[in-house]
Amino acid sequence: MNRLEIKKTYKLYIGGKFPRSESGRYLPARSAKGEHLDNYAHASRKDFRDAVVAARVGTTSWGKATAYNRGQILYRAAEMLQNRASELLAEITRSTRVAPAKARREVALAIDRLVYFAGWTDKYAQVFGSVNPVASSHFNFTTPEATGVVVVLTPDEPSLLALVSLVSPVILSGNTAVVVASEKFPLPAATFAEILATSDLPGGVVNILTGKRAELVSHIATHMDVNAIVDGTGDTTLSAQLQAGVAANLKRYANYAGTDWFSPAAEDPYRILDTIEFKTAWHPIGI
Repeated sequence: MNRLEIKKTYKLYIGGKFPRSESGRYLPARSAKGEHLDNYAHASRKDFRDAVVAARVGTTSWGKATAYNRGQILYRAAEMLQNRASELLAEITRSTRVAPAKARREVALAIDRLVYFAGWTDKYAQVFGSVNPVASSHFNFTTPEATGVVVVLTPDEPSLLALVSLVSPVILSGNTAVVVASEKFPLPAATFAEILATSDLPGGVVNILTGKRAELVSHIATHMDVNAIVDGTGDTTLSAQLQAGVAANLKRYANYAGTDWFSPAAEDPYRILDTIEFKTAWHPIGI
């Protein structure tokens, strides 16, 4: 007897938990051929606001963690990703219909990229900070610090690798992230959220929303508790809306359209600078 297949319903990931959308809306996840795979939550404006609140709360513990500890936690997330590599491979191949060899390469690079950026947590301050010469009897230090809550909009493809490549340099410095996942292929991101939930990453550090980008963009651009936006969508219309909003309230904005996420360019450590602030301190010599 044939049994009815139960479609999985993926939820949002906010504050370390998996709430349903407050709107009660869900969307069908379809393959590149139009097949109905599963269902996923359709995030609303209220869900976005809730995610920003969770991210702001998350900055407290994450920002106070030592750089070494943040590196350990990100490395642990890479371990968990590796443990579920076969599941991610299946999500990518059934969603996008890319060749299994390319999907395996995407998963492997996502793991390696998370490890790579985990190694920067206790190094970026030394590389990008400085001891400044001054014409007085003072020490003068410039150090990089996290800017706060960062919204990350990911491209549709590669849905997993681009997400990891965009989020990792954001959170390694102590920022927290609200991620708007691939609209076309959301299932790898939803599975990645489940991986993060079983890692040591504190709740609220990464929050993942799925659904329609266009419904959230105006609220992302104008939300006063968002400190920066990282835009990897490559959508010129959405990018224009975001830039118009950040011009009004002086958010940081970084656009990564056209990036080859499979290339070494996606590992550029200077991307860390897009979501940090530089603070300069003076200290009298001899005190």
